[in-house]
Amino acid sequence: MEFIGAAIAGSHAMGVPVGNTGVATEDAVRSTVDLGYDFTVLSDDAALLGAAAREAVVVGRTVAEVACVPASPAMANAERPANIEVFCGWLSANRSLAFDSYAELHRWSVTDIAEFWGSLWAYFDIAAHSPYDCVLGEYAMPGAQWFPGSTLNYVDQIFRNRSAEAIALIEESEPGGPDRRTFSWGELERQVGAVADTLRRAGVSEGDRVVGYLPNIAESVVAFLATATLGAIWASCGQDYSASAAVDRLGQLEPKVLIAADGYRYGGKSHDRRAAIEHIASHMDTVEITIVVPRLGLPMDELQPVLDWSAASAGHVPLRPTPVVFDHPLWVLFSSGTSGRPKGIVHGHGGVVLEHLKSMSFHLDLAPGDVYFWYTSPSWMMWNFQVAGLLVGATIVCYDGSPAFPVTGTLWDLAERNHVTFLGTSPGYLQTCEKHELSPGSTYNLAKLKALGVTGSVLPPTSNRWVAEHVSANTQVVSMTGGTDVVSAFATGVPTEPVRAGEISVIALGAALESWDEQGRSVVGEVGEMVVTKPMPSMPVRFWNDPSGIRYRNAYFDTYPGVWRHGDWITVTERRSVIVHGRSDSTLNRNGIRMGSADIYQAVEGLPEVRESLVIGVEYSDGSYWMPLFVVLADEVQLDNDLIDRIRDVIRRETSPRHVPDDILAAPAIPHTRTGKKLEIPIKRLFQGASADTILDPQSIDDTTALRWYVDLAIQRHAKTVTEAAR
Repeated sequence: MEFIGAAIAGSHAMGVPVGNTGVATEDAVRSTVDLGYDFTVLSDDAALLGAAAREAVVVGRTVAEVACVPASPAMANAERPANIEVFCGWLSANRSLAFDSYAELHRWSVTDIAEFWGSLWAYFDIAAHSPYDCVLGEYAMPGAQWFPGSTLNYVDQIFRNRSAEAIALIEESEPGGPDRRTFSWGELERQVGAVADTLRRAGVSEGDRVVGYLPNIAESVVAFLATATLGAIWASCGQDYSASAAVDRLGQLEPKVLIAADGYRYGGKSHDRRAAIEHIASHMDTVEITIVVPRLGLPMDELQPVLDWSAASAGHVPLRPTPVVFDHPLWVLFSSGTSGRPKGIVHGHGGVVLEHLKSMSFHLDLAPGDVYFWYTSPSWMMWNFQVAGLLVGATIVCYDGSPAFPVTGTLWDLAERNHVTFLGTSPGYLQTCEKHELSPGSTYNLAKLKALGVTGSVLPPTSNRWVAEHVSANTQVVSMTGGTDVVSAFATGVPTEPVRAGEISVIALGAALESWDEQGRSVVGEVGEMVVTKPMPSMPVRFWNDPSGIRYRNAYFDTYPGVWRHGDWITVTERRSVIVHGRSDSTLNRNGIRMGSADIYQAVEGLPEVRESLVIGVEYSDGSYWMPLFVVLADEVQLDNDLIDRIRDVIRRETSPRHVPDDILAAPAIPHTRTGKKLEIPIKRLFQGASADTILDPQSIDDTTALRWYVDLAIQRHAKTVTEAAR
């Protein structure tokens, strides 16, 4: 009894809600959850915990909380207190603030935002060159003035207090590519200093732009950090982008330097990008020097004059970051560009440093000794989010290649080989692994893996179950939503809170996120617009080439003046978790009832016969409404009446009768943006009669051949409608 009492007291101290306790059998979990209670398992028996966690996910309605004493509740294999617990201890000792739960801590973080962000500055001991006058000079959105008077540099925070011999970065490639490489902190700093000196001697200074056309390799990280060292501005594209698509983005910045690789590896093939480099350089008149990374070892004679990376990174030059003001531009990220020229979104040094320190430390729980690997590309904000692991001293992994070559389980193999503790991927990859009946937990040694990050689209509840059963019940699933706009997450995970299937565990610290109804009222337990009601330091400084700020205001603040409207359709639950239903501007609206597309995807894509799906709601000028569901089927599967009935049934059963589509059509593929988002809005507009040329930039799409099928179908449907109307 003394042990149980101490365990309960310890759990309360960590913010763990302790309800019913008892023997952790599957029957006990099910019976307790069936009564509507959360279930907390107090045990140091890993097998017992795993069985309880698996059953909790299967039950699915109120997922049981599984805790190991004395470890943190969401990570039974934790070897240290969670960083967020250490922060709470610091707040108690240094600010006389005490919080009994994450909910209380979050409430304070969005109630007294100046105190919260100021506390982060002190807690992380920001490496500032000059102190700030106040935390928040002007409270406005947009236009908040954060930490006026301060100067700093992102790079100072990266390299402070690092062990020169410890590993900072690991680089991997597909079979057939370059060998695995490791970079110590000392070698990474040496290369950054050398490349910064090369750029400086080339005339690059504060405010100039340096751009990259590179795969996810070590040189991309070095090039970015060298650029930031000088107070210059970085932007990049992955080499899967065509030359013209890269120019559409990078050319807006009128860069002084282009850094590119001769090619990259993907799907077992080497992709020569020398012609693309020549096109990009010749179409950006401001480029004065091109530096080439010999990734594939191809001859560079036709690209002269260029500077080889080995020469640019040679030598030992002390690293001396340039102090810049808090909101000085660090990088420019680009919107998807599906509906026009990609928008350049500018983020500042200070806002990124604070936001990413918070996210990496408190939400992802990273620290020195962790190995952090997110499968990503330099075109996507998750690349920037991965580099942020360096801010907290974690080792990051860069990978040039396909996630599923030479085998579907390639990412798990990489995680095993590199002792990855935090692996980031997409819902699509997890679903692919599930449909291929992989069991990574038994095939690979993933003992070090404590968390699995997921973003890019909504994670179906079935994927939570698959992770618990086939990866590990002790691996926390950190689903998150946010985006390029803030280069971070508004809703995410935290190691001290339970994970519930189909939900994002918590609203991020400092994010005043709410769900608003059509009257602009905050609602709980109901579907509404995702809004953020208070400023955050990582909100964009501005859009590129938007001197009046009108495009920036129209993007986020035109619906609710002074309130950020993100464009997602969400539910904030009574537990303060978040359920994402899809983009609000592609919301299905049937007979006045608004529904999210993600709910349908979760139901349909759980069927083994369906690889992927797309649903749209098309409003016509005559007041009629058409809601088709397009499905991509598994090999050798036919869309017969039996399968159509089962698709309709699973939608009706797992969502509602209102979600059942008007028509179900077999499609050859689903087109996406290059960051993996389904093209719901452009395809909807095609069926409303718009021309593909006016609503889509082909360079922003992953598969233009797939799009052609929808264009042809829209034309056929429109012609049929006109013919029927004429009769």
